[in-house]
Amino acid sequence: MLDATLKSQLKTYLERVTQPIEIVASLDDGAKSRELHDLLVEIAGLSNLITFSADGSDARRPSFSLNRPGADISLRFAGIPMGHEFTSLVLALLQVGGHPSKASAEVIEQIQALEGEFTFETYFSLSCQNCPDVVQALNLMAVLNPNVRHVAIDGALFQEEVESRKIMAVPSIYLNGEVFGQGRMGLEEILGKIDTNAGSRQAEKINAKDAFDVLVVGGGPAGAAAAIYAARKGIRTGVAAERFGGQVLDTLAIENFISVQETEGPMLATALEEHVKQYDVDIMNLQRGEALIPATDGGLHEVRLAGGASLKAKTVILATGARWREMNVPGEQEYRARGVAYCPHCDGPLFKGKRVAVIGGGNSGVEAAIDLAGIVAQVTLIEFDSQLRADAVLQRKLHSLPNVKVITSALTTEVVGNGEKVTGLRYKDRTTDEVHDLALEGIFVQIGLLPNTDWLKGTVELSPRGEIIVDAKGQTSVPGVFAAGDVTTVPYKQIVIAVGEGAKASLAAFDHLIRTSAPA
Repeated sequence: MLDATLKSQLKTYLERVTQPIEIVASLDDGAKSRELHDLLVEIAGLSNLITFSADGSDARRPSFSLNRPGADISLRFAGIPMGHEFTSLVLALLQVGGHPSKASAEVIEQIQALEGEFTFETYFSLSCQNCPDVVQALNLMAVLNPNVRHVAIDGALFQEEVESRKIMAVPSIYLNGEVFGQGRMGLEEILGKIDTNAGSRQAEKINAKDAFDVLVVGGGPAGAAAAIYAARKGIRTGVAAERFGGQVLDTLAIENFISVQETEGPMLATALEEHVKQYDVDIMNLQRGEALIPATDGGLHEVRLAGGASLKAKTVILATGARWREMNVPGEQEYRARGVAYCPHCDGPLFKGKRVAVIGGGNSGVEAAIDLAGIVAQVTLIEFDSQLRADAVLQRKLHSLPNVKVITSALTTEVVGNGEKVTGLRYKDRTTDEVHDLALEGIFVQIGLLPNTDWLKGTVELSPRGEIIVDAKGQTSVPGVFAAGDVTTVPYKQIVIAVGEGAKASLAAFDHLIRTSAPA
């Protein structure tokens, strides 16, 4: 299962284990059980503190639990945690084996203080880059608090469960048998949902903070660069981010970030956050901007947050990024995560052998169709324009695939379902006005991005597309308020451009501070 390089790396990691670990598997006679058996035997052979046995006591097979003798830890993987989940397995081994987590002391204390019974089930796919955050967060909670139990389930391997629970998007999280959440969730966000007093405590702490010299709203590449450049000037810097990493967290392969030949979105997002933490920056995660109150008479700008708190600053840098554009047709919201999806890498494996449509003929749409063609039975790509807009090399690859059909000049008018899940899609031929029904089980929407500026309308000047209008220095229409990244009118929405724009906006904010604070 493990090649020589990976085995050597894992052996090095396991040298950090200080307490014994018991791996107990539940297996059957299937090929996947044999694969899991071989993997676990290999792992056990890498450390004299790890033992392996098989008792077959769990109904989910193949699966295995990790425990520490004398401890009450309920942590289980149902499936073979390779792919994106291999890191989750390594972290679980280290944490069960006594190696400390990188979570803050405050968060660890919050986990250990949880009262009640929390049985979590997370359905993941091995190709999902959003799933490891959820799996790793819940695994850590299970290690730290015996009231928390967690099993991570490979949805592609346990199709009957996926079908019976009507799961059509990952990660899907259940708590005590009921739906708890879908999509990427970090440790703090999960804690915020089950610790009902966490929000008010956090708001109280934020309200007590002194004014910042520079307050960055947004934690993507632009926001991270802005924070680093501000902090390096020795001025009081804060970052309020709905989720640190932003849209990068939803990006799979990144091969054009200069000097980094290849990486993945979540890895880059982690690197961005760790870089920011090297400086004296006050990071306030899970904080969404709700209103900007510009300064008057040389006073302070105020940013009101959705959680009820507010922050004040001499200058503000808006770097709130963008989100997936929706079709805005009947049925889309009703069947979201029940057949309507936006991440082919995450949710594609759940549609194995089924019929799906991809909406959008740009690079994102064509890449999604190519990826899905290797998993599903049939892909129909629907494009509004009379021709695809993707790069020629991608179009050639798309047209070479036997299970892909392309429909152009088509306007999607409705998502059709049976009340529980998607059963089809309705579109109009723009050349004849004829309406067609397409029978399918999944719809992947890939039609571009919308800037996250709804909360800024009427405050800073926006373009007709909703982007923040900025000048060459990132200055908005409000003095002392700057903007950077995908949320602005700067063309070409690229990570490397967002980083540069964030740095530029931060330097401009510092220049503004110097000029407005200079004596007359």
